[in-house]
Amino acid sequence: MRWQMLSLVVVATGLSNALHAEGDGKEGGFRPLFDGETLEGWEGSEKWFRVQEGAIVGGSLKERIPRNEFLCTKESFGDFELRLKAKLIGEEGRNAGVQFRTQRIPDHHEVIGYQCDMGAMNGRPIWGSLYDESRRRKFLAHGDEAEVKRVFRPEDWNEFVVRAEGPRIQIWLNGVQTVDYTEEDAKVAREGIIAVQIHGGPPSEAWYKDIRIKSLGKDGAVKPE
Repeated sequence: MRWQMLSLVVVATGLSNALHAEGDGKEGGFRPLFDGETLEGWEGSEKWFRVQEGAIVGGSLKERIPRNEFLCTKESFGDFELRLKAKLIGEEGRNAGVQFRTQRIPDHHEVIGYQCDMGAMNGRPIWGSLYDESRRRKFLAHGDEAEVKRVFRPEDWNEFVVRAEGPRIQIWLNGVQTVDYTEEDAKVAREGIIAVQIHGGPPSEAWYKDIRIKSLGKDGAVKPE
């Protein structure tokens, strides 16, 4: 009887811990790419990128940004799911984005690869659109304009999910899917760095925080680190 009671206590304790783990807001398999305090693990211009209020901030509200600038991870990723929050503030015409499966262009300030875009162009929002930076130099996919306008939070935090599995690229903005794109060119790299951008242009700031990632196996399952 005593052994049975002890077993019940152990089982109950284990169940309680499991329920607590499920309900404590933690995301299984994800790890942070940004520690909220330093730029450790990243490389780029410290003139245009800094840490402020637990976020990476690119750009300036006091001066024009002369060219595109990118803060890049030192680590590369293949198949993954990336989650983060982002916002843009400043003058009209501001623009930024999140690069992935990307490489630095040698001896140049630009990068080449996919970008989850942020901003507006020709009167339409491009938040959550997929752009091909420095390669095809065009948008590969847009979200539904009305839906993007409905869920977008101007000058406030917006949540992105970017999922890359083989040739398939998916993007969500504030819980609404904006992109489901399949890459048909087998020569396009399926591995690369993650980077955050501030676009050249008027005084503006791009803020990024809660940046975390999980690697995926071939079947979409979490890949052990």
